[in-house]
Amino acid sequence: MSGLYEPREGQEPAAREQDLFGRLPGLLSHAVENAAGWARHLHGHDVARVADRAALAALPVLRKSDLMAHQKENPPFGGFLAAPLHHATRVFMSPGPIWEPQGAGSDPWNGARALFASGFRRGDVVLNAFSYHLTPGGFILDQGATAMGCTVFPAGVGNTDMQAEAVEVLRPAGFIGTPDYLKVLLDRGADLGRDMSSIVKALVSGGALFPSLRDEYAARGVAVAQCYATADLGVIAYESSARDGMIVNEDYIVEIVRPGTNDPVPDGEVGELVVTAFNEIYPLIRFATGDLSKILPGPSACGRTNMRIAGWMGRADQRTKIKGMFVDPAQIAEIQKHHAEIKKARLTVTRAEEADKMVLSIEAIVVEDSLADAIAATLRDVTRLKGEVEIVPLGMLPNDGKVIADEREYG
Repeated sequence: MSGLYEPREGQEPAAREQDLFGRLPGLLSHAVENAAGWARHLHGHDVARVADRAALAALPVLRKSDLMAHQKENPPFGGFLAAPLHHATRVFMSPGPIWEPQGAGSDPWNGARALFASGFRRGDVVLNAFSYHLTPGGFILDQGATAMGCTVFPAGVGNTDMQAEAVEVLRPAGFIGTPDYLKVLLDRGADLGRDMSSIVKALVSGGALFPSLRDEYAARGVAVAQCYATADLGVIAYESSARDGMIVNEDYIVEIVRPGTNDPVPDGEVGELVVTAFNEIYPLIRFATGDLSKILPGPSACGRTNMRIAGWMGRADQRTKIKGMFVDPAQIAEIQKHHAEIKKARLTVTRAEEADKMVLSIEAIVVEDSLADAIAATLRDVTRLKGEVEIVPLGMLPNDGKVIADEREYG
């Protein structure tokens, strides 16, 4: 089928399932034999018999919070690396902190299929505005693009004036980055009188692509698709031109479980997205992303036959993605430790002018004129994001257990 990146995207679902679960016992055995962390986590389970979804569902889920704890106890990878470290091309440090090795191959995060489904083609020049600093964000789709024959301008984050100049000079056909930043770039280019018309397609991730923003891009001549990716797993699912949900990528087994449990929910019910990835260097088995989603019925109209999911539908916990970066309740606790004056804190996330906005509200025992500025500086240092700080009267913050309140509308 000419509209596919590779023929197996259109294979019969039963054949795909047979292939994945035929390979799964080998992956599990490799993980248990080569990674002490997996040997402990899967102790007592006969991994050689895990050959269907029911058997897979009997294995324990590994949640990111647990992996972070294991990595802290046994740095850097908590015993879950299943090959010598020199087999990894790069090692990354994401917020938390959590350590991630780069897998093998020219497209280790499986980004090429998502780019192809979004209209990117061999020979395209692509501006990549994901961060190349510390985290794998920039590399995930960079490698997918180069694997399919694109030329990448590694713009990274910031320096918007220079990026606008680069667009005018290099004439990239495509943009890769967060949903919000494309608007920032296009608007700034217009302000500077730069010709930004070469950008006609984009693949975005790291945040929600709100319908109003997608419509605005379409009105400006840019067709924008989104993919669902994580630093640990790579590109898990992506949109096609059909825009009928997100298609699960090849070489991943996706489950939806009831939050806080190991138990799959019926198709169509919202639950926590759990993923098994075929990565021999860093296998992740029933890895809980903390994100909510649901399985959609039937295949995509584009001809790809893999499972479809609804995409990102919120967090199963309070860990929240803001401007493409996760912010964890533990980071808010760290800010409180830096400032003894803080009695209680709550981070609220909203939208303003098609961009994420975060405000840290604090109840303070002692309030000095410089306190808000000092806390804002700590907020920026800890989360790597700018946010406002407001000091509220003692007892004003709700007693509902929330440290992070995501008040963005995702309709």
